[in-house]
Parts: sequence; structure tokens; C-alpha cells
Amino acid sequence: MSYILALDQGTTSSRAIVFDRAGEVRAVAQKEFRQIFPRPGWVEHDANEIWATQSGVAMEAIARAGIGVAEVAAIGITNQRETTVLWDRASGLPLGNAIVWQDRRTAAACEALKAAGHEAMFNARTGLLLDPYFSGTKLAWMLDNIEGARVAAEAGRLAFGTIDSWLIWKLSGGKSHITDASNASRTLMFNIHRGDWDDELLEVLKVPRRVLPQLVPSSGRLAETSRAVFGASIPIGGIAGDQQAALFGQRCTTPGMVKNTYGTGCFMLMQTGANPVTSKNKLLTTTAWRLGGHDSYALEGSVFVAGAVVQWLRDGLGIIRSAAEVGPLAASVPDNGGVYMVPAFAGLGTPHWDPYARGTIVGLTRGSTAAHIARAALESIAYQVVNMLEAMQADAGIALGELRVDGGATQNNLLMQFQADVLGVRVVCPRIVETTALGAAYLGGLGAGLWRDETEIDAQWQAGRIFEPAMRREEAAQLCAQWRRALTRAADWAVHE
Repeated sequence: MSYILALDQGTTSSRAIVFDRAGEVRAVAQKEFRQIFPRPGWVEHDANEIWATQSGVAMEAIARAGIGVAEVAAIGITNQRETTVLWDRASGLPLGNAIVWQDRRTAAACEALKAAGHEAMFNARTGLLLDPYFSGTKLAWMLDNIEGARVAAEAGRLAFGTIDSWLIWKLSGGKSHITDASNASRTLMFNIHRGDWDDELLEVLKVPRRVLPQLVPSSGRLAETSRAVFGASIPIGGIAGDQQAALFGQRCTTPGMVKNTYGTGCFMLMQTGANPVTSKNKLLTTTAWRLGGHDSYALEGSVFVAGAVVQWLRDGLGIIRSAAEVGPLAASVPDNGGVYMVPAFAGLGTPHWDPYARGTIVGLTRGSTAAHIARAALESIAYQVVNMLEAMQADAGIALGELRVDGGATQNNLLMQFQADVLGVRVVCPRIVETTALGAAYLGGLGAGLWRDETEIDAQWQAGRIFEPAMRREEAAQLCAQWRRALTRAADWAVHE
């Protein structure tokens, strides 16, 4: 039993990775699933499809690794975080589609909560802002808009969960309704200082406590799979939201260390240790993980659209046929030709928190080409990261020495070099780039006793590619100034409902 199965349930695909005891990847399986857009600003997933794809790739990864189920010591789960599922406890069926973290339908509800004077309390207790991004208002919307949901919830017949809870419910055959502190801290219902659900916040949101999952540590013997799933029972040993899992996988366990994950969105976390740091620059304060009865914390910045802008170039604009084509296309021109893209398709996150911003492309001339647009799209990811890091350094009072990076877009050398150039700091890609899944594997393996302690896994982290800043600081400052001008064109664009 020397392998860990990491389930990495993301926004656009479900993945499963088998790691060995040395932290090396033995097999990977991945499957995309549908993105559902019922109305402008609404984003949904079919929770049953998430389960079908995730359970399918789990079996596929075990088979590809050439191992038996009995050789899997534990499962570690990491997931897209704020996406909200509501299901019937008896039937196990969702009451409707999952509402995805990108969904903006509760913008007006968040504005109403602010107008009622609740924002300071939510911020102080949860470390979050009142924004449609988080699960609490999504769950409240479901209870109010799905016929019979509120009555059933108050009677204890329904279960709410973020994706980790949904997967564990299905994996355990309906026996375990749990979540960990890292996921709970993204709901607007969890008091990060007390480490528990907050009854006063639940009352404001009109959410009955009976629908909430039980809180468990991020690592330990947390649940077991039903034999009906894999043919044998496997311990579930680790749970963490995707960004906290990446922080753990990057071994950013010392206060001041920072990682940035380039996925569908872009997420930067700074480890702040045993004490939550209150942000003055619209960053989030979040629970990183709960280990050994103690919570660790992080400051977080969130960009809603990063890698998703490349998907849009492919599926929406049609200027590339595959995501891999964006790098060569962008590199075919020496610069952006004065073109800037603000990919605010779902509003703007840190540090703007503008749910009414919308995407825009500025600076177009007759000389602008698809290559300039592709380059502007990649550069938009880097500029958003600059904005996050500036806020983070101001809050923490720490000048960053290096940025550890992971996620699919780190394979793009043009983007990584441009990121180092506009940040003015070294950008370090680890040798094992699957750090989100690796973090889940480490938590799962620690829970199963595969590794004695964190010191044993610290030795496994190794740097891979390193990008040193090469651009003159004056040039970088000019580019960032133009980006800030472009931001003003995208801000507060959508009609307030």
C-alpha cells in the first residue's frame, strides 16, 4: 500500500493522479465536462456529470498505473472550491445543477447585504468579501428559487456541499457528509477565528444549519469509500480546496512564502502561519489547512479568468484550434502592438471586486492581428497577477523574493518570462508541476501514515524551470500603466439588476 490516489476535481475537467511514495507521478487520467451557461453571467455544472467523470478517471488512473486497488493507501481530494451543490439525502440526487464559483447571479443579493450593513461582520468573521464568488449566497439562492427546497432543508432532508463534500458523499455511498476547514472557509458561513460554522451568519443568509456538512481536519482517517465504487474500501485521508492544496504541494509552509496557480482562474496565496492577517487591500483571509488540531492561514488573491481566456480564444473567438497553439501564435509578434485585453467575463476579482466589470479589448488598429490578440490575452493573465501581488505585499509588509508557480499555463514559457519581467521577481516552476494534486496526495498520505511527518515530504520539493526578470523596470512600469488604463474601460460595465 505505497500509492496515493489524488482526485483533482477542477472547473473544466476531472483528473485523477496516482503518486508513489517519492511524490512521483505514476499515472494521470483526465476528462472534461460540460460548462452550462443558462443566462449571461450564470455558470453551472451537472453534479452527476462531475461524479461520473471523476469516478471514471479514478479507475482509469489506477489501471494506467498498473496497480491494484489494494495497493492504494489512501485517497486525497482537492477541488474547485466555492461551487455549490444541494442534494436530497435519501435519493442522493441533486436538486438542480451546481452553481459554479464563476457565477454572478447573486450580485444583487450581495449588494443588498451590504446595504443592510452586514459587510463588516462577514469580513471580520470569514475573512471574505460579500461577493457572488462565495458559496453562501449561492446556497441561499437555491433555497429560495428551487421549489420546495427551503421546507425540505429545514426538515433536514437536504445536504449542501462544495465539490469535496459531494464527491465524498458519493464515494462513501452516502455515509459521510463532511468538509474540511479550507473549503468551509470559502462559504461565507464559517468563522475562521473560531474554526466553526457561525450561527449569526447563517441567520443573515437564512441557511438552516442542518444542511451543512460536518467539519473534519484536512488530513487523517476522514472517511472510507464504499466497496461498490472501487471493489474495495479505501481510506479518504486528505481534503483541501484546490488553492490551499497547491500551497501545501508547493511546500509554502513558512510565513511569507507565496505560490500562484494558473488554472481556469488565477490564485495567489501567501502563507501567514498561525494567525489570520486582516487585509486592507481587498485580499481574502482564508484557512490554509487544519493539521494536528491547529489551523494555518493564508492571504489570497483571486483572478476569475486566467486560463479560461485561452479557452475563449479557442471556443468563442475561434482564432486557435487548441490551447497549445496560443503560445506560438502570441510569440509570432514581438509585442502586443498596443492591444490590451481585460478578460472580465465574470467580473473582476482581487483587488477590484467588481462583479459588474465585463471583458474588453482596447487599442485595436488596422494593423492588429489575431497574434496581437493572443499575446494580449496571455499578458492579461500576468498583469492581473501583478495587481494581486502589489496588494499582498502591501498587506503583509513583505517584499517577495520569488514566486512559486504551478498550473497548466506555466507550460507557456512566453507567459512565465513575461510574468517575471512585469513582476520584477524570479518565477520558479517546480519539477513536479502537478502541485494541486500533489498537495492532496501529501495530505492523504500523511493521514494514512505513508509519510511520518512534513519534514519527510519537504525534502521532495525541487525547482524545475526558473525565469529571471529581464525587462527594464521603466518599460515594465509603462506597460502596467497602460494595463491600468484598460481596466478603467472594463469597470462597472454591466447593467446593475
